[in-house]
Amino acid sequence: MGGSAAGSGARPSTGALAPPGACGTLEEPEVLLCPTCSAPLTDGTHRAGADGADRANGGDRLLAALRASESRFRAAFCDAVIGMALIDPEDRIIEVNPAFATLIGQGVGDLVRTHLHEIIDPEGMPARLFSELVHGERERFRVEKQLKHREGHDVWSKVTVSLIRDGAGEPLYTLALVEDISEQRRLGDRLEYQALHDPLTRLPNRAYFFERLDAACVTAAEEPAPGPTDDEGRRVGVCYLDLDGFAAINEALGHHIGDQLLIAVATRLRRGFDGYDTHLVARMGGDEFAVLVTDSLGSEQLTELAGRILEVLERPFDVAGHRLVITASVGVVERSVHETTPTDLVKDADATLYWSKADGRARWTLYDPDRGAHQLTRQLLATALRPALERGEFTIEYQPLVGLADGAVHGAEALVRWRHPRYGTLSPDRFIPLAEESGAIVPLGKWVLEESCRQARQWLTEFPDTETFVSVNLAARQIWDSDVVADVARALERTGLPARLLQLEITESALLGPGGRPLQALQALADMGVRIAIDDFGTGYSNLAYLSRLPVHVLKLDGTFIEGFRDPAPADRPGLPELGTRRSDADEQIVGAMVQLAHTLGLTVTAEGIESAAQAERLRLTGCDTAQGWYFARPGEAALVAAILRDGRPALDGR
Repeated sequence: MGGSAAGSGARPSTGALAPPGACGTLEEPEVLLCPTCSAPLTDGTHRAGADGADRANGGDRLLAALRASESRFRAAFCDAVIGMALIDPEDRIIEVNPAFATLIGQGVGDLVRTHLHEIIDPEGMPARLFSELVHGERERFRVEKQLKHREGHDVWSKVTVSLIRDGAGEPLYTLALVEDISEQRRLGDRLEYQALHDPLTRLPNRAYFFERLDAACVTAAEEPAPGPTDDEGRRVGVCYLDLDGFAAINEALGHHIGDQLLIAVATRLRRGFDGYDTHLVARMGGDEFAVLVTDSLGSEQLTELAGRILEVLERPFDVAGHRLVITASVGVVERSVHETTPTDLVKDADATLYWSKADGRARWTLYDPDRGAHQLTRQLLATALRPALERGEFTIEYQPLVGLADGAVHGAEALVRWRHPRYGTLSPDRFIPLAEESGAIVPLGKWVLEESCRQARQWLTEFPDTETFVSVNLAARQIWDSDVVADVARALERTGLPARLLQLEITESALLGPGGRPLQALQALADMGVRIAIDDFGTGYSNLAYLSRLPVHVLKLDGTFIEGFRDPAPADRPGLPELGTRRSDADEQIVGAMVQLAHTLGLTVTAEGIESAAQAERLRLTGCDTAQGWYFARPGEAALVAAILRDGRPALDGR
């Protein structure tokens, strides 16, 4: 089994008491060995004296004990359910038991003098451990090996090899104990298959996908092979796809139909793209699949593959009597193995997949590093929102709301800013959508509300005759995820601000959305005396029937209507009107009509984005009540509003 264990004079210590050939024993003359010194009992040192009857009786008892011991060993050896083989120093079998012979489909007698390598493939044997064993440096070792069955197949076995020493303690033989573990191996293979494959579609699962991806991304720097390799140009790519509208199929037809559709999709993908050594089709979970391409040839190969995936899935699916038509969105990432890690590759592929959905679905999108950097920034900002609020990184700027008739400041809109330690001052459009998505808008909105009320109370204390109100933006999620009525009441109570000096702005799309909760909340706020303004009016539902029944006090016109007021007045434009002129005239007529409608309903109108005196004047002529914009004042600290109130009117921008 790998080398000589002892000299040629070594003798077996068992087998002499059994019939010749029993259990695969070599036929040798009967020689009994002393259990103490291993010397033959027939030599002079163990011969009874002529005058020693007691010594003779003692020898008889010793022989009887040895025969009984030999019989017990023989019974244990032959009847054992585990295979056993005694092996000589030349790796030839001296003796085997029936269990060993049955394990490999051989007869007991056929195996005697058989070289061990005819039964056990030496490939993969632990040479170092075996060498230590036969030289007496180790008592035993264990290994799992495949034994060669007589019928040609392999039998997985757990082999324990132990050293047998002679009376002097020197290596004599080796004893191999062989246990059939084929069933355990089959069970292990089944468990491994189940661990690496999706039970529904039978495709490789996410774990198997990452296992293959990890192997594909191993670079030459991580492998200890010396010298140059062809690893420098290796590339890897992923097409990550998601079925569009799959949730609707589940909801409409049931999950059992959805499962059959997934099986059908998996079958098409497997037949179309899994027949290549460098391709792996996997189900990543839910209705998401991926095609891994190892040793890819470039992004063109991956985008072509993505296009073929879309074509394959375009054909209708016949599932349980239903003809289903689905599409897929595919995110494509391809790069050098030196430029990525498995985690980053899949993360970018997943992000690119959702870009495809955002861009319209039923398409593939190739990863864009610039877009990825922007997405990463968004994620970092979303994660940092709540801690930033705790650290006091947010501040509020105020932009005056000026009466167009008298030029006086009637109020100020509160605009939150984020003093980010890395990205500088961020305007609301950079983080408010993220706050709404993550739910951080609720604690942020409460903070802005209370701080704004506190500031308005200071203005009232300093300028009691002005009655300057503060206008605070209210997100729809603040109404749904929080008791906004209680939040407002608490802020007014803590700051001492009269309810009439607080104005809440909410977009008409949020106000007129499904459900009655926003209307109930706003009605309660209006009953408290709080002013309600519809922000960006004209860009959402613009449901005039609702307008007369809503608890609204102010309409804030969207800035797109004000853009037309930047052009010269109609009297200054002789000749036939051009397209831009006609649009300007139309905007002016629309604004005039909305102002007239609002006044008829008892509402006031505020215009945003005023940048010049001409705009302000033309809006005044339409009857618009108040306005805000850089012409009057840019957003600034509360002290800016206080200075304007102190002076009586803003220092107008003369542009």
